[in-house]
Amino acid sequence: MDTSKFSPVHWLNHWASETPEKTFLHQPKDRQIETHNWAQIKQQVEGVAASLHHLGLNKGDKVAILAKNCAEWFITDLAIMRAGMVSVPIYPSANAETIHYVLDHSEAKAVFVGKLDKQELADKGVAGNIIRLGMSYDTIPVQYDWQQLQSLGAPIEEHLPQMDDLMSIIYTSGSTGNPKGAMISYKAYNWANDKIVNVLGFNQSSRFLSYLPLAHITERCLVEGAAFHCNMTIYFTESLEHFVADLNYAKPTIFFSVPRLWSLFQKNIIDKIGHSKLEFLLKVPIVSGLIKKKIQKGLGLEHAQIAASGSAPISPALIEWYQKIDINICEAWGMTENCIYAIGNFPFNQDMIGTIGNVLEGCEIKISDNGELLFKSGGLFNGYYKNEEATIEAFDEDGFFKTGDLAKIEENGAVRLVGRVKDNFKTAKGKFVQPVPIEKRLAQDPHIELLCVVGAGMAAPVTLVQLSEGAMAMPRAQVEKSLKETLTAVNGHLESHEKVGAIVVVEEQWTPENDILTPTLKIKRHVLHEKYASRVEELKGQVILWESEL
Repeated sequence: MDTSKFSPVHWLNHWASETPEKTFLHQPKDRQIETHNWAQIKQQVEGVAASLHHLGLNKGDKVAILAKNCAEWFITDLAIMRAGMVSVPIYPSANAETIHYVLDHSEAKAVFVGKLDKQELADKGVAGNIIRLGMSYDTIPVQYDWQQLQSLGAPIEEHLPQMDDLMSIIYTSGSTGNPKGAMISYKAYNWANDKIVNVLGFNQSSRFLSYLPLAHITERCLVEGAAFHCNMTIYFTESLEHFVADLNYAKPTIFFSVPRLWSLFQKNIIDKIGHSKLEFLLKVPIVSGLIKKKIQKGLGLEHAQIAASGSAPISPALIEWYQKIDINICEAWGMTENCIYAIGNFPFNQDMIGTIGNVLEGCEIKISDNGELLFKSGGLFNGYYKNEEATIEAFDEDGFFKTGDLAKIEENGAVRLVGRVKDNFKTAKGKFVQPVPIEKRLAQDPHIELLCVVGAGMAAPVTLVQLSEGAMAMPRAQVEKSLKETLTAVNGHLESHEKVGAIVVVEEQWTPENDILTPTLKIKRHVLHEKYASRVEELKGQVILWESEL
């Protein structure tokens, strides 16, 4: 069977015909599991798609999805495709201003609203004449709820998307300025998902816990898209409170996360067992195997064949720590603009720790004269919605996408990221500083959870640090001693104009809600610079300060 031109709607029809009774989605609600097989999903998709047309929407119209991950998210997405419309996912953590911007810029005619932590922000952001449609959860006031949408309209004629059709507009999380809407075609989406399934070896026995935002391309391709292709089973989590229980219930064979969660898992393990005790037990031959299995089971990862990390750089020290308990974390890199399939350490290779791995099958890269990573594949986007200038600027003369990342290619072919084109800054001395390599060195300190080097126009670079939970519970003098030793060691490797003048321990937690992190937990350097520059611009002398002392 030739599936090279299969859209998700084709896959829906295929699996509903071939495996109608197979449970595809597991959704916890009030600690009970609701299951959805392919036959049930197809019925719901047909009903919702018909309702969209009944409400006056037409093929090509934009329909937004504003909800946390759930079974209805998948079903809604399929229904929008089945109706011949274009989906516009919005991060569930987005503030009212961002929600309004995306809805307005995309010209969305309707929005599906589901599970959200802050309904009041959604209510404020979803303004104007847009049609509000509800999923089967307590949500903001809507015109039609999920039950009504199952039977609002008469059945519609068959529609199978073509490969060149626009499938979705995915707004980048934007660490600088307003988010841009990347236009993703069915062709790019299908190509990337097919590669993911084949290169990573997913199949009908695979299990995945969907918890990272479906508004982001990683979850959209690696989980949703790949699941359509190979009919693997998807589990959801009910809430942050029940995350560990839901992870244990799912027992995923693939687990993709972000460095922050891998770090939190590590902290919880050490807090429970004790650092010294764990190190000792792992060295005892008879006991170490049992301890490793117990830890893996406690995390719900005893069946995980692939463990991966992305979205932000992960510390090599953290990867090496997980190796001690037989969990090999594969670092990967991708972007919205290339449907996430790009570069990765798959299968896991010890020699590639500290890099983002090899260029994956079917992809091409090159390094520009200024050191920028340029990328080409069958998964590239069509351009930015209503932004021709940015689209033209995004590609070089050979059709390679300008990623904005600075990179080097190692002798073994691995790609090492060394910074961002727009991250580099000049200090008051007039010399350029690349902050990312400095941050990677400083991040080796176990007391640091997040950090950001700022310094544009300043006497010397300054590092802003958010402490780990463990460090916050320790005596201040002990933390200061560790940070001082780390700073001295790192500065010993730097040129004079790069040397960090001070480390400032901040008081406020960095989150997407206070606009310091993007929805994918990337740090907005320009926001921190604006917030702190005037207070730290004269700091030098390798000092450790707390924000309250400024």
